[in-house]
Amino acid sequence: MDNALKNLFAITDLRNRVLFTLALLGVFRIGSRIPMPGVNQEALALFVQQASNQMFGLYNMFSGGALERVTIFALGVMPYISASIIIQLLTVVWPYLERISKEGELGRRKITQYTRYLTVVLAVVQAFGYAIWLESSTDIAGGLPLVFDPGWGFRLLCVLTLTTGSMFVMWLGEQITERGIGNGMSLLIFAGIVVQLPSAILLTFDQLRTGTMGPIRALFLLVMAVAVIALVVFVERGHRRITVQYAKRVVGRRQYGGSSTHIPLKVNTGGVIPVIFASSILGFFTMAAPLFEVGTWPRNALDTVAPNMPLYNLLYVVGIIFFAYFYTAIIFNPDDVAENMRKYGGFVPGIRPGKRTAEYIDTILARITLVGACYLAVVALLPNFLFSGFPVAPIPFVGERLDAVLPDWFTQGLGVTFIFGGTSLLIVVGVAMDTVQQIESQLIMRHYDGFMKKTRIRGRRG
Repeated sequence: MDNALKNLFAITDLRNRVLFTLALLGVFRIGSRIPMPGVNQEALALFVQQASNQMFGLYNMFSGGALERVTIFALGVMPYISASIIIQLLTVVWPYLERISKEGELGRRKITQYTRYLTVVLAVVQAFGYAIWLESSTDIAGGLPLVFDPGWGFRLLCVLTLTTGSMFVMWLGEQITERGIGNGMSLLIFAGIVVQLPSAILLTFDQLRTGTMGPIRALFLLVMAVAVIALVVFVERGHRRITVQYAKRVVGRRQYGGSSTHIPLKVNTGGVIPVIFASSILGFFTMAAPLFEVGTWPRNALDTVAPNMPLYNLLYVVGIIFFAYFYTAIIFNPDDVAENMRKYGGFVPGIRPGKRTAEYIDTILARITLVGACYLAVVALLPNFLFSGFPVAPIPFVGERLDAVLPDWFTQGLGVTFIFGGTSLLIVVGVAMDTVQQIESQLIMRHYDGFMKKTRIRGRRG
């Protein structure tokens, strides 16, 4: 590892890329600390302690904690990520975008430009909604208002500040991708999550010092963290290989084909997108609950979908599995793969080319996607399970009997606070793997040893 780091900084171009990336990440963290004018920071600190819904936590994670501090980078990369997902979905259903996406480099630039325009629109809408939310969130301890001077002046200021900040964050991500070490947007999210690690470690040591957490529980937390990270690395690198044989062809005086290769089908093709989609949809129910009075039937219905309730956990798992299949079907088309294989004389041994090959690939993809979706659900629910367990008492008819039979550690949890949530853990490990793979590829391309001498690290893309 020491020699790899020396080689990394021995290459001028690669050293400049790494330093450039670190510099822009520093700018991002500085901007995440600059507060937006017109917001009562004292009231905000009280409000953040009460705002624990899933949607708020998800957006706050992607902004690197800037959302809860209401800084100029409060929106973070969420508008760009949302725009990218929307454009990717439209590329499948809109023939115009589908045709542009197949035009090579020129088409890619057009798609990127459309994504930027949509990012501006989404940033304006989200910033305006954020301003309205800040003005209306006055029911906090002490009755302090979050906004000093609510009205259209504050709303326009909020839209201008947050939209500009979001576009600047998008520019930082693009610069890291083009002039840095790549994966700009992912690295910004990665930096926002990892920066919270020192405070979490200090909090754990403080709990050990005060006796709040015992040494056995701390050891269990450490072992669990290592085990979950190992599971994420194992599954993210896992793929199913489909052998493809190419027939021999003679074109002029040259002979083509006759070789054997494989198609790698990833176990977790959708990455962390299914977890984000499921969390976002369920988060709307949590955000809508305070709009109704306590005791009314809409409020009672929405309370059954509150975080960590049985119905919430069930819908969360179902949503992750559904979006895993949905997103995989969008980004991977077995019919196109089978058709391209047929054009170039490729075939799967024992399977007829064309429709049969597409059905064979689709069957394998459906099976491994189920494994990947279940893995995502386990990792996403594990932190909540360790802390508060899975309460079963609210389940109608059988809840009380199940609660009496099941052990306390299952229904009440272990009280162990996991350092990273499920979604953030997937992002941190995945981005770290991709970054190490890119740096290692640069070293190997320049005839230097990589970070791993015996084997190479594969990122999430294989």
